[in-house]
Amino acid sequence: MARRRPARLAHIAGIGVDAVGRVADASSADLLRLENLDVDIPVDPVALARTREAVDRDEDNSYLPFIGQTRLRSVAADHVSALSGVRYDGDRNCLICAGGLSGVLNVLLATVDTGDEVVVTDPTYAGLINRVHLAGGVPRFVPFIFTPGGAWRLDRQALREAVGPESRAMLLTSPSMPSGGWLDADDWALVAELCVAKDLLLIVDAAMERLVFDGRPVLHAAGLPGMAERTITVGSASKELRMIGWRVGWIVAPEPLMEDLIAVNLANVVVPVGIAQDAAALALERSVETLPAYVSELQRRRDVLLEELDGMPVGVPAGGWSLLMRVTDFGHTGATASARLMEHGIAATAMAGWGVDHGDQYIRFVFSNEPVERLRGMGAIVHRALGAA
Repeated sequence: MARRRPARLAHIAGIGVDAVGRVADASSADLLRLENLDVDIPVDPVALARTREAVDRDEDNSYLPFIGQTRLRSVAADHVSALSGVRYDGDRNCLICAGGLSGVLNVLLATVDTGDEVVVTDPTYAGLINRVHLAGGVPRFVPFIFTPGGAWRLDRQALREAVGPESRAMLLTSPSMPSGGWLDADDWALVAELCVAKDLLLIVDAAMERLVFDGRPVLHAAGLPGMAERTITVGSASKELRMIGWRVGWIVAPEPLMEDLIAVNLANVVVPVGIAQDAAALALERSVETLPAYVSELQRRRDVLLEELDGMPVGVPAGGWSLLMRVTDFGHTGATASARLMEHGIAATAMAGWGVDHGDQYIRFVFSNEPVERLRGMGAIVHRALGAA
């Protein structure tokens, strides 16, 4: 039969991770697995025990409540309240979703109309860009400024110029994935200024907002003047709590937006995994105590990678799980560099489709899933693989 591809898929790009992962999984070699956002640092044991207990509990094997278990909604609302300074209530301002990305899609479907522009940074995770397209939106890219050996910086003038008459929202992550670019207080002040002046929504993908390095503060824009009424925060247990397989996220939003958000949430997935929700609530409550050692270990891994890649064109991540290298400096595209690195024992993902200014010129190295001992010596392998001087 003749197949007509739906128009909504016209701009959907592959993310590349799955393809590299399949090759790596099929290999018998002991590869450095730097291609996928996985983590080898164990989950909070208290959350693990609660998950095992939930398997045998009838009340955790239920569709109800459709908007998520009451305790998790309360804990998530309190968490965002503490970071932002805005008072949120679990009953009035929070619903639970099947992971952060599901939450982002639901927010976009509930707030963005066909043809509306959504401001994102460049680079940005291709999965977020795809969700803007699926919701009928049009991504407007604002580049980070790349300086080899330096931190990524938001191009503030480009942000001002990106906001136009068709703009509806900004979808921002800090630290950003994949670059680790971090928005400082002046960046967020500009975001707030533009959102208030142009009546835009701010959708914060908060998956990594506390995974920041070098003593940087955790900043949340909802508490800035005029922003409480227009900021939607999407959080997740995957990165900060290392609970990827639990598939739990939360949406915290102003009360007037909740009716539409709930309507979309109920039409898409209905409810996340019941046996995972209270474990996520426990891990989120306890993360005030458990997070510092985890962030310290991530920073240690980043620092080793920076030592190994010293003198090569990498952007220094201010947080998160990954860093980028510009491989066009060695005559490669991201795709050819990925293939060469695989031949030399490193699985890494090309960035085609992850940005315009910062797309296929880059390769990504994830440092959350390999210990320091295995990262040491990686620099020599990269030099051999890419023919670096």
